[in-house]
Amino acid sequence: MITVAEIDKIILDSIKITETEQVKFDDCLGRVLAEDIIADRDFPPFDRVMMDGIAIRFTDWQAGKRNFKVQELLAAGSPGITLEESGNCIEVMTGAVCPSHADTIIKYEEVTVKDGVAIIDSGVEVKANQHVHPQGSDRKIKDVLIKKEKQITAAEIGVLATAGKSKVLVQKRRKVAIVATGDELVEINKTPLAHQIRKSNVYNLQAHLTSKGYASNIFHIIDDKKKLKKALEKILKEHEVVILSGGVSKGKLDFVPEILAELGVEKQFHFVKQRPGKPFWFGTYSNGAVFALPGNPNSTFVGVNRYVIPFLLRSEGVEPLKVKARLAKNFSFKPDLTYFLQVQLAYNSEGALMATPLPGHGSGDLANLADADGFLELPMGKIDFKKGEVFDCYPYRF
Repeated sequence: MITVAEIDKIILDSIKITETEQVKFDDCLGRVLAEDIIADRDFPPFDRVMMDGIAIRFTDWQAGKRNFKVQELLAAGSPGITLEESGNCIEVMTGAVCPSHADTIIKYEEVTVKDGVAIIDSGVEVKANQHVHPQGSDRKIKDVLIKKEKQITAAEIGVLATAGKSKVLVQKRRKVAIVATGDELVEINKTPLAHQIRKSNVYNLQAHLTSKGYASNIFHIIDDKKKLKKALEKILKEHEVVILSGGVSKGKLDFVPEILAELGVEKQFHFVKQRPGKPFWFGTYSNGAVFALPGNPNSTFVGVNRYVIPFLLRSEGVEPLKVKARLAKNFSFKPDLTYFLQVQLAYNSEGALMATPLPGHGSGDLANLADADGFLELPMGKIDFKKGEVFDCYPYRF
């Protein structure tokens, strides 16, 4: 068997960066930028009023002026105007262009406006240029607003919109297939017979991938060698990442490794020193990669979180975020394997992420996934893991 550290390198070496494509800016959430986003104008594009109030010359204030004739009112979205005379003011709304010859805003809370005159309340302190957001103080025209290779969140969507980027160049996403194998599986709207179970892994995995921004197609193939080969041949042609659940161990009906080899998928490894998920098969082909995972729910879910999602991210040029957590209580694991421990996560009073081991009933305990928030990766070569020790953490809910 091969170690987790060894398969990490193998998987990493198999990654090829995807090509690029243009998408509408409001369809690019979660995608990875393939271009720098450049400011097409200054930010803000004019001296911007930051408070509802009156705009005055600061020199008038310095000269002792406290009563100002209201020249007019300027709303946000209106063209800029000029403060015509010393001793005048202009009522301005937040977001408006600061009038020419005015440089200071007094907010309404410090002013009384009556009969066309604005009187600054006594005791108010005024500073030059207060409540004015200067043109270009955030970014200058042609500045880089967002660097390429950044994953787009809601924050970037706003920047794209204000920069006028209606279409954005991003990395393409891999076409993903999720394949369940096994005669024991029936649809969720069916009543299983005593020897059957409802399909769950494929929906679990698809929902998780969707939450990460990856679309996928679901397939179910029975344990018939000819049908399995025919279906997989088509799936491999139409997808670039194939996730198989089941049929990958050493059982007499575990045809997956043999069939993948016949279809030209080159095996990179099979069986890993880890729990859950020891019978993990990984291979590459001209279109992409195959992650053939055990059919037990926890094994499959760990495999997708630990290996598949990082593979997808790195295919777009993004390094997965590293999360660390402290063990909240002592834990022991005797077999010399890397162990993925299901945990509940919470921050302590000092802001440290704490992981509390969650008792389960093995890799087939699907319900236990709903109680956990993620898993810790406990390294092989050690039996006792002490409270307070820090390990890699893979949250899927937290």
